[in-house]
Amino acid sequence: MPGIVRKIIHLDMDAFYASVEQRDRPELKGKPVIVGGSRERGVVCACSYETRAFGVRSAMAVARALRLCPQALVLPVRMARYQQVSAEIFEIFGRYTDCIEKLSIDEGFLDVTGSERLFGPARQIAERLRAEVRAETGLAVSAGVASNKFLAKVASELAKPDGLLEVPADQVDQFLLPLPVSRIWGVGRVTAERLERRGWRTIRELRAVPLEQLQRLLGAAGEQVYRLARGLDERPVVADEPIKSIGAEETFERDLRVPEALARELLALCERVAARLRRRGLVGRCVTLKVKYADFSAVSRSLTLERGLDSALAIQAEALRLLGRTEAGSRPVRLLGVSLAQLEAGQAAQPELFGEEQRRRQSALDQAVDRLRERFGESGIRRATLLEGSPRPSVKKGGDPGE
Repeated sequence: MPGIVRKIIHLDMDAFYASVEQRDRPELKGKPVIVGGSRERGVVCACSYETRAFGVRSAMAVARALRLCPQALVLPVRMARYQQVSAEIFEIFGRYTDCIEKLSIDEGFLDVTGSERLFGPARQIAERLRAEVRAETGLAVSAGVASNKFLAKVASELAKPDGLLEVPADQVDQFLLPLPVSRIWGVGRVTAERLERRGWRTIRELRAVPLEQLQRLLGAAGEQVYRLARGLDERPVVADEPIKSIGAEETFERDLRVPEALARELLALCERVAARLRRRGLVGRCVTLKVKYADFSAVSRSLTLERGLDSALAIQAEALRLLGRTEAGSRPVRLLGVSLAQLEAGQAAQPELFGEEQRRRQSALDQAVDRLRERFGESGIRRATLLEGSPRPSVKKGGDPGE
């Protein structure tokens, strides 16, 4: 994007495997935990921060880790569980952008350059993401915000544990120059020692080295080290796969029982989903409703249509049908979610709900509303039905999964 300062967020879960184990087993909270192989020949895959105080690190032999921290509890790797939690976390990330580069099960880059108009500055988006991950999964994620991938990743590393660090575009040198050369991508222990033997211990000192000298010393990697030392990194965030679903959900501060309140909340969710579909020129044929009751049990109901939808009223009509197949109303509801899958490009056609003339008028209205929201944000315009009666129930940090 020539001439545009990109806004990149690097998100990295803190001690992910160990944190999931502590979350799933509350009796482990605050205790030293190692996730890895056998005590005799295994390797540490992850360790809690309680063990790191003793010098335990990932990739260390479990036997050595136990010599450093004899009281540590060694747990087996539960990869299927970690993948499940990872999917939940990346779903949260997808609420704010579809440009996500997944680096690993617990780490990724988000390009939110085009999301700021809807959700606010990149730092605010990062704060919301961290809060939503904690609220919905009980896990901590550290974030770095910067104009490129290198700076964002270094920032998130320095923000750990459970922190957020932004590198404003006009403060790159202030941030980068004092750091050791080992912070540069591609500068491992051996390369760092080679540089340090020549007296180049900090990035500030490395900046004084001519490109040709670095190329002679480091070969093909010399130019990359030279550019990164200046905070230059043009690599884009590369999305791994196309969007499979677009949705929205909210967790309410007060449980809902009244059918009218449930219908109103569904309409608000469907508005958000429909706007995101139209923004991408997509329609969806598979509607899924998620209901979480006050006791935290959850159910989902789905139906597949012959024609794709991108209208809030049409989506709400199907969601209400699905709601009738749940215990919502007879049981208090703490969360509602709506999503559409089986996405395809094109305009929606819903003759079963709208006549042709009404459909054209609805489409024109939707486009006008979309333009207003693009200009003023999602909260800049709202249906009157969402303002009737008592105010909508306040909600906890929520968002829009699947986008």
